[in-house]
Amino acid sequence: MTVTKAAVAVLGSANMDLVAYAKAAPRLGETVTGESFRTVPGGKGANQAIAAARAGGAVTMIGAVGDDDFGVQLRAALDRSGVDTVRLRTVPGPSGIAQITVDGAGHNAIVVVPGANGTVTALTSQDEAAIGAAGALLLQLELPLAGVLAGARAARERGVRTVLTPAPAQPLPDELLAVTDLLVPNEHEAAALSGEGDPRAAARALLDVVPEVVVTLGAAGCLHAVRGREPLAVPALKAEVVDTTAAGDTFVGALAVALGEGRPADEALRWATAASALSVEQAGASSSMPLRAAVDARAAAGHPVPRRRAARK
Repeated sequence: MTVTKAAVAVLGSANMDLVAYAKAAPRLGETVTGESFRTVPGGKGANQAIAAARAGGAVTMIGAVGDDDFGVQLRAALDRSGVDTVRLRTVPGPSGIAQITVDGAGHNAIVVVPGANGTVTALTSQDEAAIGAAGALLLQLELPLAGVLAGARAARERGVRTVLTPAPAQPLPDELLAVTDLLVPNEHEAAALSGEGDPRAAARALLDVVPEVVVTLGAAGCLHAVRGREPLAVPALKAEVVDTTAAGDTFVGALAVALGEGRPADEALRWATAASALSVEQAGASSSMPLRAAVDARAAAGHPVPRRRAARK
């Protein structure tokens, strides 16, 4: 069966990740000796774009890089993955960077310096046309909120589904939530946005402001919630964790492709969790994202079928 490629637009950040690996991350005021260091193209926007392209989507990246060497490398990495970078502008000054420490358990701590990403406060008519040609627009919060909101409004006006990853966590304006179709926070972001510590309670609370929510839970999988139904729990696949840096972005990119191909939500979520399981088994951000064939194989290897609880009376 021939599958039509899902058309995905990504409005988001492109950063060069400066990644240090150490047995333990340093505490405040402490210096530790690292085991290795590498530079890897990243940024939540570029990560989601590359993940979606490798998963089989037709992807357009909208954003900005600097006129430095990192900018050249970031654009080249997107191009190599099959992402259309015509709408990725080059601006004077440095590109964005992320300083990342990964500990022996694969957990990370990240400091982001926006650089060129901070210039994306508005869209051009060509940017809006690229959004209108897509089936979904992926958004994150490493660009200025004004730019994110402009993208979400452009998508809503053109009937394009908006998928928002609310990271880094921050209060979200009502006008952005009003034009968000699918919100994909991790459990910590969901708690911060909803005031509810339990992921199920958080998901239900968030349905007061958006119509659909997926809360990612790391090794516990994810929860899918839509209005009028109990959340659907989707278990994660077992994985040998090396680096969790891009797991969430891989999940979102793969999910956008699966939904864009018309797959049912439970199937799309299982496929996306297979993609994220593969990503944590490799080091780096964009370098860890799997190709479609690998995701198909992992998803077919025996993923348990999730069940949705009966709706409460």
